[in-house]
Amino acid sequence: MAQRGRKKGSNGEESRALLLRIAADEFAENGYYETKISDIVKKAEVTQPTFYLYFKSKEAIFEELEDLFRARLSSLTMNSLLEEGLDEASLPERIADGLSAIFHFFAENRSLGRIGFYISPLAADIKAQMADQIEQNLFKEAKSGYFHENADMGIVAASLVGAIEYLTAARLWTGANTADELAKEVVSIILYGLKK
Repeated sequence: MAQRGRKKGSNGEESRALLLRIAADEFAENGYYETKISDIVKKAEVTQPTFYLYFKSKEAIFEELEDLFRARLSSLTMNSLLEEGLDEASLPERIADGLSAIFHFFAENRSLGRIGFYISPLAADIKAQMADQIEQNLFKEAKSGYFHENADMGIVAASLVGAIEYLTAARLWTGANTADELAKEVVSIILYGLKK
């Protein structure tokens, strides 16, 4: 017999995580307005009262998914900051590692990525926050001697966010390129441009 509407053998954390995962898939596939709590609980094989044990409403679970996306993306962006003392030869690889981690996050969390970067009414704010974090990283990295201090880091940061946004949908999610391939190509273009 299931406890409090959960599947037999499951615990509260597992049920809550399952609801979040299925809700993310539903929102990503159907959008916010077309997603119904009844569809989420049916796919999770739990009851509606179980849903309401963990979330007050459809809006509440959607907001939690937005917050989860924002927090994970922010952490990845902050962690991409280059540490001081890198030798110049390792710079492209180290930058690609940080960018690759972001692309891997999108590859492994497609539904969450669609919500946070494309579906959410806060998507523009989330991208602006990411651009601000990248810009702050670039300023610190320029002070460390990695980049020209006279470059407009706001434009560079906005360009990176735009590239991540477009390449995720057009190349990563379509299977045209892997996360690592995209990261290396973006780094090559940013560091070396198109010149021979």
